[in-house]
Amino acid sequence: MTGPRRVVVLGSTGSVGTQALDVVRANPDRFRVVGLTAGGSNQELFDAQVAEWRPAYSGLGEEASVEAAAMDCDVVLNAITGAVGLRPTLAALDAGTTLALANKESLIIGGPVVSGRAKPGQIVPVDSEHSALAQCLRGGTADEVRRLVLTASGGPFRGRTFDQLADVTVEDALAHPTWSMGPVVTINSATLVNKGLEVIEAHLLFGIPFDRIEVVVHPTSVVHSMVEFVDGSTLVQASPPTMLIPIALGLAWPDRLPDTAPPVDWTKPETWEFFPLDDEAFPSVALARDAGSAGGTAPAVYNAANEVAVEAFRAGRLEFRRIVPTIADVLAAHDVRSEVQLTVDDVLAADAWARAEATRLVGT
Repeated sequence: MTGPRRVVVLGSTGSVGTQALDVVRANPDRFRVVGLTAGGSNQELFDAQVAEWRPAYSGLGEEASVEAAAMDCDVVLNAITGAVGLRPTLAALDAGTTLALANKESLIIGGPVVSGRAKPGQIVPVDSEHSALAQCLRGGTADEVRRLVLTASGGPFRGRTFDQLADVTVEDALAHPTWSMGPVVTINSATLVNKGLEVIEAHLLFGIPFDRIEVVVHPTSVVHSMVEFVDGSTLVQASPPTMLIPIALGLAWPDRLPDTAPPVDWTKPETWEFFPLDDEAFPSVALARDAGSAGGTAPAVYNAANEVAVEAFRAGRLEFRRIVPTIADVLAAHDVRSEVQLTVDDVLAADAWARAEATRLVGT
C-alpha cells in the first residue's frame, strides 16, 4: 500500500489504546489516526488525545464506537473491554476493514456470528498469546499442527491451593507479577478466567479443536505461546512482557515494525520454567472448555456472568473464591441456544439474561 495506514482506535484511553497511540507516535510515516473513541471514564485524557491527533471522527460511548468502526479506514483496533465491544467488532467486519482485535470478548460471545462475518485473514489477534500463535503458525501448514499451547503467568496466586485463596483482597488480585493491565483483565488473570476466555478465542481464531488446545503455566511471561507440530518440533514466540509487539503487529500485519520493543537479552542468564495448570485451585479454564464445547450462547453466558462477579468482588460483595463458582451456577441454569440458529439478538439476550442471573446470585 502507499501512504500511511489509516487507523481507528476504539477504547483509546485504556491500556491497549494508549500503547497503540504510542506505536503510531513512534511510526508517523506508517500510520495516521482517523478515529478515536472511548467509554468516557477518562474525559481529560480523551480530550488530550483528540487535541493531539485531530481525528476525522471522535466520540464517547458504544454508539460512537460502532460509527467509528464503520469508517473508511485501513485498520480498526478494537481495544474496548467487555461485551460492549461486540457491535463495533461486527461493524468493522461488515465494512471489510482489517480488525486488530484486543477485545477478545466480542469474538468469544459472538462465536459463529462474528467468525461467519469475517473474511479470511480479516481478524488479526492482539492478545499477546494469540499474536504469538499467529506468528508461530507461519512456520507450518494447518495440517502440520498438532496442538496449540497457551502460556499463563499463573497470576499473583500461582502455587496457592483453593483453601489458600480465602481472604484474597482486591488489592491482592490486582498485584499482577508480570503485566500491567486494566483492573478487569488483571482480576481475570488472577482467577485464570482470562486464560479460559483465551482458550475459546484460540479455537475460534484458528479452528483447532478444544482437545488440542492446552494451557501451561509460565511465570515469567517471556514465552507468550507455542505451536507444536506433528513431527515433534515446537515453535515458540518469546519477548520480554510487553503489549507493544502484538499491538504493533496488529496495526501493521503482516509486517513487523523495527525496534518496537527490546528483545530478550541473550547475554544474561535466562531460565524458562513451565508448570502444569492446577485445575482444582483454578477451575476457570476447564469451565471455559465446557462452555466453548457447548458453543452457541454458552460462551456469552460465561463472559457475562464473570463480568458481574468481578464487579461484585471489586465492590466487596463477593468472595474471590466465589467468582468462578458463580459463573458455573449461571451456566448450569442457562438453556443454550444452538449455533445453527445463533443471531446477534440471541447473543445479546443471553448476555443480558446471564447478567441478571449473576446479579441475583451475588446480591446487590
